[in-house]
Amino acid sequence: MKGVLVLLLALSLGHALQRGRDYMRDKICQEFNNLGKNDFRTLTIIMNSKKFSNATFEEISHIVKEMVSLVETCCAEGADPNCYDEGSSALSDKSCDENSPFPMHAGTADCCTHQGLEKKLCLAALHHPPKEFPTYVEPSNEELCDAFKKDPKDFADKFLYEYSSNFGQAPLPLLVASTGSYLSMVSTCCISPSPGICFLKERLERKTVSITTRMANRVCSQLAVYGKEKTKFSSLVMFSQKIPCASFEEILPLAEDAAEVFSKFCNSTTEDSVQKELSEHTTKICSTLSSKDEKFADCCQGKNLMQDYLCIYSLQHAKVTSLPDIDTPTNEQLCSEDRDQNSYRYMFEISRRYTSIPEVFLSKLYDATKKVMDECCRAVDVTGCLNNKKRQGKKEVSQFLEKANKLCGEYTNNTFLEFKKRLKDNFQKTMTGATPEYITELVEDRANFASTCCTMNSPPLYCDLKIKAEAGRTCDYESCRLI
Repeated sequence: MKGVLVLLLALSLGHALQRGRDYMRDKICQEFNNLGKNDFRTLTIIMNSKKFSNATFEEISHIVKEMVSLVETCCAEGADPNCYDEGSSALSDKSCDENSPFPMHAGTADCCTHQGLEKKLCLAALHHPPKEFPTYVEPSNEELCDAFKKDPKDFADKFLYEYSSNFGQAPLPLLVASTGSYLSMVSTCCISPSPGICFLKERLERKTVSITTRMANRVCSQLAVYGKEKTKFSSLVMFSQKIPCASFEEILPLAEDAAEVFSKFCNSTTEDSVQKELSEHTTKICSTLSSKDEKFADCCQGKNLMQDYLCIYSLQHAKVTSLPDIDTPTNEQLCSEDRDQNSYRYMFEISRRYTSIPEVFLSKLYDATKKVMDECCRAVDVTGCLNNKKRQGKKEVSQFLEKANKLCGEYTNNTFLEFKKRLKDNFQKTMTGATPEYITELVEDRANFASTCCTMNSPPLYCDLKIKAEAGRTCDYESCRLI
């Protein structure tokens, strides 16, 4: 499917309602005729699974069936000019029925208080939040082929639904390319005389698009939840921890560029624009950092810029280097016109010293710093306010960083079994009166926390709540700046 067709379909389903009835019908019919019923149906499954990530397969199947039937009927030669407008109105009314078979959404009831075009636009804008915990698990080769041979169409539909709902924040062209190559692999290898060899070869060929889709889903989920500023902060932390020898003046422009690039990348509707945005960003990274670190240089030697970026993205954080103590921003710096720049510099210095602490932990400290600046820089007594906040937070921040660095460092540097053994030994030493059952419960809870939140791709919303609970144990709740 050509990228331009994906663009037109996305525009027709998302924005054509605002352009008038005839425009909407003509655009959708043009795409239906260009793509054909099967490809149009495939895109409709992907787009609705992407949009309603928490819907059931049955709910997605219902809405896809209705949409494809509507388009097929109304785009037929000689169809009534009012067919699509009346049919889409009927679908809107059906969405508002209390027994609607379509995906459920908390905002549906409010949309259904409107009438006509306003109701359609409101319903069209509804979508589910990103999935924090992808549930898709790829079956074995044998299971894939058994399901495919039993019912190829049902297999394809369920795969499109599961994959698109799990990785739906990735740009649409990436989802189309990734799902298309996967289904092609299955249909080819399940009739191959040597399926094992075939699957191995095909997976190697689709490795780049598969990893890019998962990476994009993570980055774009963060962008959707937190916006460009946090994407900039996340990139600042990533570069600072992977290459702590680089300067702030080198890292900050790359972080700013990353925020701009991903804001465009995540909304890309053509394959060319997806590759263009990421390739240009990769070129800037390599030209700035490849001379400073051997691992970066190795990543930048590839002939494919998309693969080069994935290599950089996958690099482990650097080992802690010997750096001088951090200079805490002065009161003047915290409330100057350059205060945002100064807060980024402060987080840069922390990140390059605590390279084992994932960004979700450091984000709490960044938010706390911003909160202090917002409160105190508008206060009557700016100096008194800042001095008081610094005095309250100094010990707390130090404890928070040391505990996070120790926990995530031990999780990263040990096998999971060894990590749990260390946790058990530590709890037994510090909680001598605790029962074995309680110690086991504590170990499992802490191990689950670390395995979820001490990783590069940790779920931000879930970990934010878990870290908030952990931070509450390191300070007096009434004065805790990290909660």
